Amino acid sequence: MRAQDYTPFGVEERAALWLENIRGAVPPRNHLQLQPDRCALLVVDMNRYFIEPGGRAFLPAAPRIVPNVQRLLHRWRDTGRSVVFTRHGHGNDGDGNMLQRFFGGVISNDSEEADIVDALVPRPGEPVIAKDTYDAFFRTDLEAHLRHRGATQVLIAGVLTHMCCETTARSAFCRGFEVYLPVDAMASTTEERHVQSLLSLSTCVAVPLSTAEVLAT
Repeated sequence: MRAQDYTPFGVEERAALWLENIRGAVPPRNHLQLQPDRCALLVVDMNRYFIEPGGRAFLPAAPRIVPNVQRLLHRWRDTGRSVVFTRHGHGNDGDGNMLQRFFGGVISNDSEEADIVDALVPRPGEPVIAKDTYDAFFRTDLEAHLRHRGATQVLIAGVLTHMCCETTARSAFCRGFEVYLPVDAMASTTEERHVQSLLSLSTCVAVPLSTAEVLAT
C-alpha cells in the first residue's frame, strides 16, 4: 500500500476524531497524568528519508506534523526539560540487520537522507541517539540518559507510528516509564495504520493526547 496524505485539511481536525474513537474504546486512566517536569520528549526518526518529498520513504502526512513537533520542542526547551532525538541509519558494511533482509534496503548513515530535517535540528547538548532498528532502547544508551535526567515519563513524537514509535513505546513501558503519545505529532503511511497503532498502544502501554492537551499541562 502506497503512503497516503491522510490529513489534507489539517492534522488537528483528524486528531480530534482519532482521540474520540480511541477514548471510546479504551477505559480512562485518570491515575496517569502527564507531568512535564518528569517527562522527556523523545523525537523519533524525523530523518529527511521520511519527512521530505525527495526521501525514498517519504510519508505525505509527515510534513503536517512538523509544526506540532516544533511546538512541543519549543515548550520543552523553553522550560529546560529533557529533549532526546533518535536518528535511524546504517553503516556501509553491508550489514543492515533484519531490516535489510526484510525491506531490501536501509538508510545509509552517510547519506543526506539520514539527517534530521532542518526544521527540527537538535540544539547543542541535545542527545541524538543513533539506532539501526525499531526500538530506540535496543543497544543504545537511551535508558541511561533518561535515568540520569530523572525522567519517569516519555512523550513520543515522530515516525513511523506503527513501527519505530510503537516499538519504542512498548520498550519504554517494559522499562517502567509512563508513556504518552501526542497523536497529531506522529505519522505513518496510512491513516488506518496510524490509528490502529495508537489504539493498540492505548489498550496496554500508553496514554494518547493531542498536542494542545500536552501544551495545556
